[in-house]
Amino acid sequence: MITAIVLINAEVDRIPEVAETVAGIDGVSEVYSVAGDADLIAMVRVKEHEQLNDVIADRLNKVDGIIGTSTHIAFRTYSRHDLEAAFSLGLEG
Repeated sequence: MITAIVLINAEVDRIPEVAETVAGIDGVSEVYSVAGDADLIAMVRVKEHEQLNDVIADRLNKVDGIIGTSTHIAFRTYSRHDLEAAFSLGLEG
């Protein structure tokens, strides 16, 4: 699984609508409204690098109300939670 963290700057009066639209894009697992340098942070999770272009460049960056983005590709995940195990519950074999 390839994870990209996308920092999103949006038109202030459209942040909730932008967040909902981005959250509805296949490959986006969650969207956070945050304080700081970005308005929103989207977590993108895909199986292949080529899919990052489809999700981020072809769809996410074209959402009305987005002013700009900054994408960070994760090399390794450090977590107490085993996300793969949590998402695969009940999917034997």
